[in-house]
Amino acid sequence: MAGGQERVLRRRIRSIESTKKITRAFELIAQSQIARAQARIAGTREYSEGLQQSLAICASQTSSALLGSVSMSAERQAILIAIAGDRGLCGGYNTLCLRSAEKRLAQLQQEGFNVKLITVGKKAENYFKYRHIDIEAAFSKMSNRPTFEDARTISHFLVGLINGNLDVAMEIIGWRFYSVASQKLASAKLLPLKDARAQDGEYFGENKPAHAGNGASYFFEPEPESLLQILLPIYLEADIFRALLEASASEHTARQRAMAAATQNAEDLITVLRRKMNRVRQEAITTEIMEIVGGAEALRSLGTAEDRGQPDLEIIRPRG
Repeated sequence: MAGGQERVLRRRIRSIESTKKITRAFELIAQSQIARAQARIAGTREYSEGLQQSLAICASQTSSALLGSVSMSAERQAILIAIAGDRGLCGGYNTLCLRSAEKRLAQLQQEGFNVKLITVGKKAENYFKYRHIDIEAAFSKMSNRPTFEDARTISHFLVGLINGNLDVAMEIIGWRFYSVASQKLASAKLLPLKDARAQDGEYFGENKPAHAGNGASYFFEPEPESLLQILLPIYLEADIFRALLEASASEHTARQRAMAAATQNAEDLITVLRRKMNRVRQEAITTEIMEIVGGAEALRSLGTAEDRGQPDLEIIRPRG
């Protein structure tokens, strides 16, 4: 019985050691990608903030709804973009983001908005499909190492979805990356710009964009209306690209943290199982020694009893 239990424990230890190697490999891969993701984020911040400022200045010279609030018409439009990952093994990264997106979707619908949901990442698509929530478009295979072409694909779809109607609210729900030790789930407003530039709003960057009304005079070529149509898709591309990079860096950090915890848990479990296996082995050895000693004692007792029951033999020698 003890030998069988020892074999079971050995098999469990080998299985956990194999799992530990996998989690350790995932941890090292995620750790190597965090620094690269940080560098890409730093390279896009100034560009994105400059574009947002230029668009706000241009929109301030027109009667565009970009600088206003969404009208209170019966068909108020809203676009909600939920950014999650394509894979798991990253703790609560996906779950927290998608629950927040679902809550925000219900809140917008209660406020009377006609909401169109855009998902980025397989986890987001599967999450809302499982709950029978309509999805306008789903994009995947972008979370590991997003490119500017990925952001351009999403931006072109959004521009076509707006179809020239600037009286629309647009939000992104995803993770903001501050540092390896700090990430935060945020809801960033892309449109209208008045909401996007609010002092108490959320942003996908360290610095908040400057306001359009800074006292300076600007000359536009071509006209502000035409320039606005050119800048809007570029602005969406830049902000969506930054959001994808922030989400990617946060996902790598969450995966590195989750895999480090899994590796440590595997080590702790292996230590516990080895102690248990050594205890079982020691009990088996002690039992065998006791059986051997008991058997030897029984044989000696049997031999003594037989000697007592036999008569003494007399040796008779012939006379010579």
